[in-house]
Amino acid sequence: MSRNPTIRSVRLRRSVLSVPAINSRALEKTHAVDCDAVIFDLEDSVAPEKKAEARENLRNFFSARPLQGKERIIRINSLSTDFGLADMELVTALGPDAVLLPKVDEPQDVMALSDLLSEADAPEDLRIWAMIETPRGILNAAVIAEAGRTPRLDCLVVGLNDLRKETGVLPQPGRAYLVPWLMQVVLAVSAYGLDAIDSVFNDFRDEQGFDAECLQGRAMGFAGKMLIHPAQIEPANRHFGPDPAAIAEAEAIISAFADPASDGLNVINAGGRMVERLHLVQAESLVHKARLIAARQAAARKTM
Repeated sequence: MSRNPTIRSVRLRRSVLSVPAINSRALEKTHAVDCDAVIFDLEDSVAPEKKAEARENLRNFFSARPLQGKERIIRINSLSTDFGLADMELVTALGPDAVLLPKVDEPQDVMALSDLLSEADAPEDLRIWAMIETPRGILNAAVIAEAGRTPRLDCLVVGLNDLRKETGVLPQPGRAYLVPWLMQVVLAVSAYGLDAIDSVFNDFRDEQGFDAECLQGRAMGFAGKMLIHPAQIEPANRHFGPDPAAIAEAEAIISAFADPASDGLNVINAGGRMVERLHLVQAESLVHKARLIAARQAAARKTM
């Protein structure tokens, strides 16, 4: 008998904005933008001689005015470096929602980070996100996702810039030569109940190209997209959010299974098509996301 994947708590991850921790002005602007999550980056966007300053910026930001209504993720440097160990001291002190580990090649990388968090008595709800951005990471996506059987691993984030650099694949529209690798990550997270976040789109001025890539990522099954500029937030929210027709269909499925006549049935007739209980789980997740979006929009209107 097949084993169902572990179902994690449903989170909005349509738009995941990456912000360099060295940029104090950009950090402050995260309070006003409408993204679902913010990655505070201590790694690639921070020069080696600026790492300590970036950590101090982040410490001041977290203590001055906590970020509300958005998932907070800190991307650390590799644990094989002195920067990574210093970053982890900051993570355990600040208590974000998740820590993003770069260049994950194998499940042992995730387990080492999980052990560090446990040794530091970090709360169980401090999750791990893993960057899949190397050939070995793509090849090992399934066994890395399987590490999600531990409580902390929650999300895989694809990093195509490093992957292109290491493989020589050119950055062409449509990502034809990258699609098999992207789908490998989506398949891996689907097997183990995690989320997958699509890679950044580098030219934030190319609105048509970004729209096309969002539509492609949504069709592939990604939960959202990693962003490099606030201008990308609105289209990402729109493309990765549930559309009204999908919400109406999900509500109809939930209503059909709530009918007493459906008690004890794993397959029912809903609107002229056969629907299984696994579709009920998917429908409940989608409706929950729609309600989270509506609640955020209502809260934003109150502050205007």
